[in-house]
Amino acid sequence: MAIATSDGDAAGRHSNRSLRDCLMTAHVIVTDEAATRVVRLRRPEKKNAITQEMFRAISDAIDKAQNNPKIRCLIITGGSGVFTAGNDIEDLLAQGTSTGETPPASDLVKLLYSLAHNVKPIIAAVDGVAMGIGTTMLFHCDYVLASKTALFSTPFSNFGLVPEGASSLLMPRTMGHQRAFAMLVMGRTMSADDARVAGFVNTVVAPGHAEVEAHKVAREICALPAEAVAISRRLIRLPPEDVTRRIEQENHLFSERMRSTEAIGAFKAFMARTKA
Repeated sequence: MAIATSDGDAAGRHSNRSLRDCLMTAHVIVTDEAATRVVRLRRPEKKNAITQEMFRAISDAIDKAQNNPKIRCLIITGGSGVFTAGNDIEDLLAQGTSTGETPPASDLVKLLYSLAHNVKPIIAAVDGVAMGIGTTMLFHCDYVLASKTALFSTPFSNFGLVPEGASSLLMPRTMGHQRAFAMLVMGRTMSADDARVAGFVNTVVAPGHAEVEAHKVAREICALPAEAVAISRRLIRLPPEDVTRRIEQENHLFSERMRSTEAIGAFKAFMARTKA
């Protein structure tokens, strides 16, 4: 994916922010604003559905923050109105659902590894739909803000698939077996208020205000002693090897399911509906 520096128009749109270290891709914009790295998904025409290139860009932004002492915190946001509709279906299908060989590790898995090994606090600002990876990635984040319009969904079973993103480990740990079963197995959606009660959303805000409030939280975190934050964060999280072990297990089963009769039929039906 090509990378270009921001132009004058972009500088004007973000005039109140530091853009001295701004990278722009086609659908992911990464800016360092004071001590916070902000990763913005920008593919509104596809509800921020994430392609393999976008997964690589997000992963790269996280990885390059790890050894940068100037970056104290990260924010992931989809902007106003939508977080992400999840994995881009056409991009996912391009990996193959009917071949006999197991596909190589996807860029989604690389992103998940980046999240599992990340040592900097991550804040998620969710406004609108958060589907699939849009929900499961939140369980790797440390603080989640959601607007009243946020809607969380993990419809894996609907497509004949299984959970990904270590969600089968992290979701029950956060909100209990029954709620995790309803989302991961039954494919039920959850509102912002219900997500806050379930424990994976910290604060519910007015529509359009998630990113603004995320910056306030980031400033609060960045004002704390850095080493104390890093050590405390490490103590309250599962060891990265536990998370990556589950990521690998899920990815193996997910790859198998992608070639199953159930999944192939579900994807064909979905593509037929979208083209109708």
